[in-house]
Amino acid sequence: MEHRELDIFEKISILIPAFNPDNKLIILVQNLINAGFTNIIVVDDGSSEEYKTIFNQLEQMTQCNVLLHAKNMGKGRALKTGFNYFLNNSGECVGIVTADADGQHTINDIIKVSKRLIDNPEKLILGARNFSESNIPFRSRFGNIMTRRIFGLLAGIRIADTQTGLRAISSEFAMDLMSVHGERFEYETNMILECKSKDIVIDEVAIDTIYLEDNKSSHFNPIVDSIKIYGVFFKFMSSSVVSFILDILLFTMFSKLFYNITSEYFILLATIVSRVMSSLFNYNINKNTVFKHKAFDKLVIVRYYVLCLTLMLVSGISVSATWFVFGRSVVLLKIIIDSILSILSYKVQKQWVFKKTHVTEEL
Repeated sequence: MEHRELDIFEKISILIPAFNPDNKLIILVQNLINAGFTNIIVVDDGSSEEYKTIFNQLEQMTQCNVLLHAKNMGKGRALKTGFNYFLNNSGECVGIVTADADGQHTINDIIKVSKRLIDNPEKLILGARNFSESNIPFRSRFGNIMTRRIFGLLAGIRIADTQTGLRAISSEFAMDLMSVHGERFEYETNMILECKSKDIVIDEVAIDTIYLEDNKSSHFNPIVDSIKIYGVFFKFMSSSVVSFILDILLFTMFSKLFYNITSEYFILLATIVSRVMSSLFNYNINKNTVFKHKAFDKLVIVRYYVLCLTLMLVSGISVSATWFVFGRSVVLLKIIIDSILSILSYKVQKQWVFKKTHVTEEL
């Protein structure tokens, strides 16, 4: 679809979070203004006094609104501050484009993702860099590859660039993002995960890959921020791990108890009792904490226990059959088999059991 250039500049706002920026920020904002953008939001995230002259220059530009944090709050908080201002002053804007302050995003690419959002306001638009290029710093290449693989494995989200700062976001989704957790770089990871829970399609647009001075101006801490980013995924796995441990402990106890009653069916009985008890714990944690499926929906409960019953029978039969054939430790066999089934369980819960539908969200 062809756009009048005026449509883009009227319907899209630009948000730039900045902490101790250099003159590249002034150049970026001036280029945005020259291109035709009239609503530019810059968040000074508690920059040092020596950088105030940069923000003072930006405040002199009528197309630019500078918001101030008294101290450094983190990129996630700066984005939320910008979203809040945008939502209160957006008028008829379709959405907002976030860009980094260090000159990594070209005006052409900002316009490119803006056009894509106007055509697809129901989607999250990501500017995707090419990490196969030789100029990519190691920490950026490594961080993106690791996060990309974890996204694909655990969240079922397959995208090329998980850490891009160039994102086009609709006004409606920006409102949802105001309540998403995260104060630093992990917020951008949570934003992508929020797409999964909100059934928002992610659309990637190829952009230029620019790293100036080996990305020295980046405030990303490879250790601290990586822990926070990957910590997002730990909450997905922690419920399964704790429930798994609880199930094994209960199974160990009940298998010894039922063996004295019936040596033929003790494994199946112990599996059923332990799984019923651990599933009640797992269901409540997954519903309220992991997948945050707050709405009451009987269909969710039915789906969960259909899955639970299926996995319970598969586990019981598999452990029994393996034990009768090999005669090894029944607890060890159950740990191995249930570890494999837990991966399947997570994926089914994420994509089917706790999948949020538009009907559910309206209840």
